[in-house]
Amino acid sequence: MIEQWRLRAGFAERLSRMYGREVPAYTTLVDVSREVNEDVLRKRGSDAERLGSIGRVAAERHGAIRVGTPEELRQVGRVFGALGMHPVGFYDLRDTPASALPIVSTAFRPVDEDELARNPFRVFTSMLTVSDTRFFDDGLRSRLGTFLAGRELFPPELLALADRAEAERELSDTDADRFLELAVRAFELSAEPIDEDWYASLERVSAVAADIGGVRSTHINHLTPRVLDIDELYRRMTERGIEMIDTIQGPPRWAGPDVLLRQTSFRALAEPRALRSADGVVRHGALRVRFGEVEARGIALTREGRVLYDRMLGLVDARAASRPAAERDAVARAVWTEHLPPTEHELAARDLGFFTYHAVPDRPADGGRPPCDLDGLLAGGWLRAEPIVYEDFLPRSAAGIFRSNLDRTGSGDGARDRERDGGAYDADQLAEAMGREVLDPFALYERQRDRSLALLPRALRPTRAPRPQGAS
Repeated sequence: MIEQWRLRAGFAERLSRMYGREVPAYTTLVDVSREVNEDVLRKRGSDAERLGSIGRVAAERHGAIRVGTPEELRQVGRVFGALGMHPVGFYDLRDTPASALPIVSTAFRPVDEDELARNPFRVFTSMLTVSDTRFFDDGLRSRLGTFLAGRELFPPELLALADRAEAERELSDTDADRFLELAVRAFELSAEPIDEDWYASLERVSAVAADIGGVRSTHINHLTPRVLDIDELYRRMTERGIEMIDTIQGPPRWAGPDVLLRQTSFRALAEPRALRSADGVVRHGALRVRFGEVEARGIALTREGRVLYDRMLGLVDARAASRPAAERDAVARAVWTEHLPPTEHELAARDLGFFTYHAVPDRPADGGRPPCDLDGLLAGGWLRAEPIVYEDFLPRSAAGIFRSNLDRTGSGDGARDRERDGGAYDADQLAEAMGREVLDPFALYERQRDRSLALLPRALRPTRAPRPQGAS
């Protein structure tokens, strides 16, 4: 019998092979990521594995897919549920600065620490918000609803196997192989001709809307390896003649701890697609919809840390607004240096980052009693803090990556009527749409941290709150 985590690992491996065949530049990205990781490991030794073993980092992938309706989202949840993956976090990309897209998203991923260690495969999954009148007028919304209702993304056999795998947490060898075959096939790029006029009508609204609702199937939009030095990877990919997007999304590179998530990608390539014109003639065309993304993961921030992070982004936007785009990174580094703690110790002591805590067994006896506060326990060598890796995503970065890669016509943000009300959408509504609870990522990190604290000897459990953040 094949356990869920092995199904998940098998799916990630097969999907990676398939995507490499369809998008050869992705294979180049994986190769360069491996080279960079090996070089960083040689240079930094065990310190390079502070945020995950090299085995985990090398195997790590996240993918991205898009669907059009709540029913399709429910079916995606069944497929990923078979792999032991749960929806975590809610991302509303409709109002992200400068990159508004007609989608809301969640990320399917493992949630238990041992499952993440075995295989941390994630899929950032977006759903088209057809009801948002800022993007879709009555006529287009009606046509789009009819089109989406008439397609089938996942065959009944796949869904039946998925339901069994989720209920029993395993499949027989034969059923597992069939499930993986059907699951990977569901995310292949279809060769079916695309209605050119219909696709173009959606593309005028948003290239993402066209990619979701302008075709009769879904597909993997990108796969993302993890790298230990994303700046070096960016440089090496450019040297190989691969056109990268303009920036690395997320926090800047700076001298302090890596936090949250940094992402970049090579630009979406023009891929041959069959296009059907209004007179029924099928011609050879090309669309730019798929790309290769790469990520560098840092320390998960607490709720207070995320408030600070968002405030720092606002400061960067304000200070960089009147400067050349090339100076933005320097502005960001200055803001980070001014406001973010320069060490992991201080990040933990100020309760801005998530860590697990462990007693130091060989601390020299000095006759002193352990203090009550976390800062003192860390500074006095009573406890050591191990960073918790950020396993999730940043909506602003995701929107920036999508916008940089899905603009075939140069139309920028497409068409959005800012005078209309798009309607509220939250995690509860997304959960209702898919029939699954959307888990709070902060609660998952808090659970991991609190478990480690509960295992400490009582004398080493901090009872005094972390010292306040102060003026910054």
